[in-house]
Amino acid sequence: MKLDTTTFHLSPSQCRGSEDVNLVQLTDCHLFARSDGKLLGLETESSLRAVIEDIQQNTDFDFVLATGDLSQDASEASYQRMSQFLDLLKKPAFWTPGNHDCPQQMQNSIQGKNLFHHKRIITQYWQVILLDSSVRGKVHGFLTQDALDFLHNALNDKAELNTLLVLHHQPVQIGSAWLDNIGLKNNAEFMAVLALHSQVKGILWGHIHQEYQQNLSNMKLMSTPSTCVQFEPGSQDFEAGSQSPGYRRLCLKADGSIETEVIRIESQPFVVDYSIRGY
Repeated sequence: MKLDTTTFHLSPSQCRGSEDVNLVQLTDCHLFARSDGKLLGLETESSLRAVIEDIQQNTDFDFVLATGDLSQDASEASYQRMSQFLDLLKKPAFWTPGNHDCPQQMQNSIQGKNLFHHKRIITQYWQVILLDSSVRGKVHGFLTQDALDFLHNALNDKAELNTLLVLHHQPVQIGSAWLDNIGLKNNAEFMAVLALHSQVKGILWGHIHQEYQQNLSNMKLMSTPSTCVQFEPGSQDFEAGSQSPGYRRLCLKADGSIETEVIRIESQPFVVDYSIRGY
């Protein structure tokens, strides 16, 4: 799949007239062709609906990032329903694939008034770059040379802008052996590109189904809970967590700082079958 390098511009008037940019991240929704599909015993569409309703009721934002594994089975039907959920938020939404996704099927099936395939978002003080770290038929992540070149060129092109990078797979070790084995395999090459560009202020990902936040030099590293099943932090082998589904809010400040928080959906029970030892 050819990288879509078309740029989407958001003016201050589109960002509620503010110099700051507010966004929400949804990740690892794992929808199925059937609306009642379950992952580890949890109906993924039901939990996504609860997340969407919370965002509608409690969050003011400018755009949405959907960071992979939007589908569990890469079906046309699952992406069409994902499109309907994203369109409910009535703001621009952008996506990048995960290991369970099919990028071409996403390109064909994620359609809607507010849904965009752009991989660069430019605002007054920020650039957001979405990268495809998925490898067809594999669980781990890898950035092709084309993706690394795209990243380097985009950073050179807007060197004056603070930058948030977005991908599916984690580019750092998180202290969970089984997940660390299926992260971004060429993270050293990725970090080598970033070492040339001091304007990168944050890296945002999904994949690990848990909250993670650390600082690395001048960058904030962040992952976000799944909208469905969670993975237990620090687990050495596969282990589902008991934490609730969630999403992340981010405020990209004009001064280059990032304010962020994870929101969990605690208003209803989400039952997981812990006897299942994989997904």
